[in-house]
Amino acid sequence: MEQAIRLSPRDPVIASFYNMIGTAYLVHSHTDEAIVWFEKARKASPSVPIIRSRLAAAYALRGETERAASELAEARRLSGEGPFSSIARLKAYPNVGLGVPKIRALYESTYFAGLRKAGMPEE
Repeated sequence: MEQAIRLSPRDPVIASFYNMIGTAYLVHSHTDEAIVWFEKARKASPSVPIIRSRLAAAYALRGETERAASELAEARRLSGEGPFSSIARLKAYPNVGLGVPKIRALYESTYFAGLRKAGMPEE
């Protein structure tokens, strides 16, 4: 992803690259690094709810609950009645890799744990 960013720094989907890097850092519990990349992604594409939700999780894991709640609220606003209304709905949404036990465990201990701290209900 970093090479893609270097080769095409004005790519119209650069936020996706930033988001993927941030997600890798998040699921490996490198929260500070994840936040840097998610903030870049948010700046590049402020209306993408998944970026907002992952940033919310990272902020919450770092103990910044007000910022986390604000990002989560924005993800919900942007997605309407989408997957960000509850953990159960988000888990039911088609996610790449969540069928793989190791990946699911990484998401559970980081992304979903952070969303719970940010105020996302289970149901």
